[in-house]
Amino acid sequence: QVQLVESGGGLVQAGGSLRLSCAASGLAFSSRAMGWFRQVPGKERDFVTAISGSSGFTKTADSVKGRFTISRDNAKNTVYLQMNSLKPEDTAVYYCAAAGGPRISSERNGYGTWGQGTQVTVSS
Repeated sequence: QVQLVESGGGLVQAGGSLRLSCAASGLAFSSRAMGWFRQVPGKERDFVTAISGSSGFTKTADSVKGRFTISRDNAKNTVYLQMNSLKPEDTAVYYCAAAGGPRISSERNGYGTWGQGTQVTVSS
């Protein structure tokens, strides 16, 4: 059974930092691109950042570029999202997703497996 479990969300003040983790099981992790998306109530789930399966190539949305960093540890089957200089507009539920292969995508339909999400709230 393929499973993604996010952790690390919470409440933080503007300017602060959080690191999200996503532990994967039941899949060949190192051969899958991994992505992070976020969603606020009433809006679509938006792309944040993604990392390729083995080369470590990344793609990041302009809204978080320079503040958020994605990384992965293939030995631990885990992908991370380091979020610095957080802003109130970063408040959302953050979802981890696994693609079907090693190539990254910024589109939701590029990912077939999703985690349950973790809430990030940034206070002003």
